[in-house]
Amino acid sequence: MFDKLFQAQQKAEEVKKRLDNISVSGEAEGGKIRVISSANKEIKEVSIDADFFQNADKEELEELMVVALNKALAQAENVSQSEMQAVSQDLIGGMGGLGSLFNK
Repeated sequence: MFDKLFQAQQKAEEVKKRLDNISVSGEAEGGKIRVISSANKEIKEVSIDADFFQNADKEELEELMVVALNKALAQAENVSQSEMQAVSQDLIGGMGGLGSLFNK
């Protein structure tokens, strides 16, 4: 049983490392504001089109930054959930007949 817990912990660490290397992005205003994040929800880069920046007011820029950030973080969450779900399925499948104990 402890082997399975240790294996689960190792798998979780592997997923975390993999998520660090997956990039996702969120955009607003047709790509004029772009945010790149890791799938672990760490913001890596923010870019704003120079022309848009010159002509945007502070409030508009702040609102669009929030939109782009939220889109990037939502994508990161989706990727993270997919990766964790795949690992969970592997671990549950690896428990053999243990799952049948609860069906009796």
